[in-house]
Amino acid sequence: MLRMAEALRRVLNLGSSADSESEYTAEAGSPLLLLGGPGSGKTALLFAAALEAAGEGRGPVLFLTRRPLQSLPRGRGAALDPLRLQKIRFQYPPSTHELLQLLCSAHEARGPAPSLLLLDGLEEYLVEDLGPQEAAYLAALLLDTAAHFSHRIGAGQGCGLIVALQIQEEGDSGEALQLSLVQRYFPAQCWLHVDASGPGQRCLRACLDPGGQGPRAEWWLAFRPDGEMTVTPWPAQAGKPSSDKGSSSEGQP
Repeated sequence: MLRMAEALRRVLNLGSSADSESEYTAEAGSPLLLLGGPGSGKTALLFAAALEAAGEGRGPVLFLTRRPLQSLPRGRGAALDPLRLQKIRFQYPPSTHELLQLLCSAHEARGPAPSLLLLDGLEEYLVEDLGPQEAAYLAALLLDTAAHFSHRIGAGQGCGLIVALQIQEEGDSGEALQLSLVQRYFPAQCWLHVDASGPGQRCLRACLDPGGQGPRAEWWLAFRPDGEMTVTPWPAQAGKPSSDKGSSSEGQP
């Protein structure tokens, strides 16, 4: 069973643990845009990817979001290992101006470079009356910051980038233009769709397009009441899989 966090990591070519086999290299790959409506699990998957990267023995993880998380994810075992949590650096730029300043100052920051850069809630920064040029600059600066971290880390590793963007079913023309513009900078995209929840759990459908790095893939994601996330491949012709097929130790914030 392929865990979603591992799938995101592989799309970004963040490398694999020493005892696992993978055809992917450890060099940084395409940045990933995580798309979904409200409550579609974007933050949960970002945190799962952060925990996955933090457990690989590499550099820290930089997690950017406009406001603090209300709670840590629930889960068991290695998912909430304190040593992993300590490697996740949270920063909360309250406005687009502060976010741009933070990204620009990253070139001067000391200490180990992050192995993974995450931004949750890009839409909260785009709503500040950003025109096409400003939105393009923000997207380009995110990529440039990840590239700078990759250069600091050195060849053979690199820094991955995942950005979560909330989308509305019926957005105005301005939102559609911003989405189209941002998508140009992020060839790899993962779409999340809320599905009918079963008894005691919430279900999602995840569609991953790696942007030319491999075939498209789809999964069912189910969040149980205890916070555990289970992931199963999307069946080609069968119905929804049962919740006991496959599991992951990552939790939901």
